[in-house]
Amino acid sequence: MTLIGRTRARGIDTLSLDSPDNRNALSAALVGELADALTGCAKDTDVRAVVLTHTGNTFCAGADLRDPPHPDALVGLLRQIVELRKPVVARVTGHVRAGGLGLLGACDIAAASRAATFAFTEVRIGVAPAVISLTLLPRTDPRALARYCLTGERFDAVEAARIGLLTATGDDVDDVLAPVLDGLRGSAPQALAETKQLLTARVLEAFDQDAADLTALSARLFSSAQAREGMTAFLERRDPSWVV
Repeated sequence: MTLIGRTRARGIDTLSLDSPDNRNALSAALVGELADALTGCAKDTDVRAVVLTHTGNTFCAGADLRDPPHPDALVGLLRQIVELRKPVVARVTGHVRAGGLGLLGACDIAAASRAATFAFTEVRIGVAPAVISLTLLPRTDPRALARYCLTGERFDAVEAARIGLLTATGDDVDDVLAPVLDGLRGSAPQALAETKQLLTARVLEAFDQDAADLTALSARLFSSAQAREGMTAFLERRDPSWVV
């Protein structure tokens, strides 16, 4: 079964996370297929830009707790989006949780409908947003990020735009993105590639400096006793033992 859909319209390739049964969670298989699709887009000279979107009512629920990708694979995917020499635009019409927010942070432009909701739920299951901090810390308001990463609170699309997680939001995300995609279609491919490289330099510095340590932290936390309790509680739809 294919987990990534791919369509093209006037130089824009749309890649759709297409695993709605598990809310497009980041399984090892989905991460691998998305990486392969991005590689294809990178090699195709007819692709001017990439739109990353989803089927179902959830953009991405974060790591698949039954089949999680290795932290190295997630780091590689996020870096691939950042390094791709073509703009990557996130199109969100549903909910985004945990690792899914790392995908938004990796994209150059991100837009969502006002119906979308967001949450850093890692602390609720006993882990930390370690790997995804690589794309989020350089681009998101630090005070807001501290609040939402520490509490796991849910917030809406207007707040996501205010703190820098989104570029824009509106009632119809396609109306929001129409001028963006027209602008990309009207821009020279070489100029887009070089401009993106300028804009992502600080994000890539974070990968160079911190990726190894954060990968190790993620692996350590996911194998901890508290994470096992948190993930079991999540799958059993009950509160973990530390809730007071």
